[in-house]
Amino acid sequence: MGCLGRLGYRYLVSFDRAKVINGEFASSTPPEFLFVCGAISQYLGAALAYSLFDDIGTSLVATLRVIGAACVLILLRRTWKRSVQELDLAWTALFGIVLAGMNLCFYLAIDNLPLGNAVAIEFLGPIAVAALGNRSFKNLTSLVIASLGVLFLAQVTSEGTIAGVLLALAAGILWAFYIVLGSRVARSGAHLDGLGVGMLIGGLMISPTAIASIGNAFESPLLILVALSTGILGNVIPYGIDQVVLKRITKTRFAFLQSLLPATASCVGFIVLQQRVTASEIIGISLIICAILLRGKED
Repeated sequence: MGCLGRLGYRYLVSFDRAKVINGEFASSTPPEFLFVCGAISQYLGAALAYSLFDDIGTSLVATLRVIGAACVLILLRRTWKRSVQELDLAWTALFGIVLAGMNLCFYLAIDNLPLGNAVAIEFLGPIAVAALGNRSFKNLTSLVIASLGVLFLAQVTSEGTIAGVLLALAAGILWAFYIVLGSRVARSGAHLDGLGVGMLIGGLMISPTAIASIGNAFESPLLILVALSTGILGNVIPYGIDQVVLKRITKTRFAFLQSLLPATASCVGFIVLQQRVTASEIIGISLIICAILLRGKED
């Protein structure tokens, strides 16, 4: 288990330890750094999940990823000891359904659309939340700069289908709702336990979309285990970090900091995969950094 995995384990295992981590580590660590840690884990999980699409189907991978993450989180947190009132079940369930739907729509989008196009379209969701939450000149200016940075990183092309565009738009809308609902869950008594229960409910809700691929699952039981494990990297760690960060900052600033995700993806590609960094990617990363520095810690 790597450093990031150990960190995720430490603050997810018990409620008391979570208090210590939140009080000592999470509260003193810049949210930008936590975002980058979560993004690295999320993109590693996404890369692993993407490699399974052809073998067991996109919808089944998305479903297993969410359900696998939920089971891990519930077991680590011993969520069954929490009462229904503490879990704030109605909002937790809605949050989980939105999260699972967002995962599914994005996976289906990148199956019908180049990744850069999907990222650029989906990013409209957090942009809307950030713009509506704070309409100051400084905020709107930094949003424009960050959006330009994402477009440079996304390297949008004319390829793809109408279905892919609509699915990416749906993922963006659900991303916006994820931020709003995630902020509520993070500040309620549910917190990380709500994340686990919510993902379980959400995973079960999207499971009917995977029925057509069940036959492939029986042919490749090992791949099913791999798909379930993608939930740790792709969901447990990054969404767990989101819950920690959402307790500290407003959903407006959280939405703005989502621009760090595509920038982190490019850096991971360069460092880990030794991919060549293009001029447009350097410009994109620079614009996002400038936007974050311009906006600062406003609200």
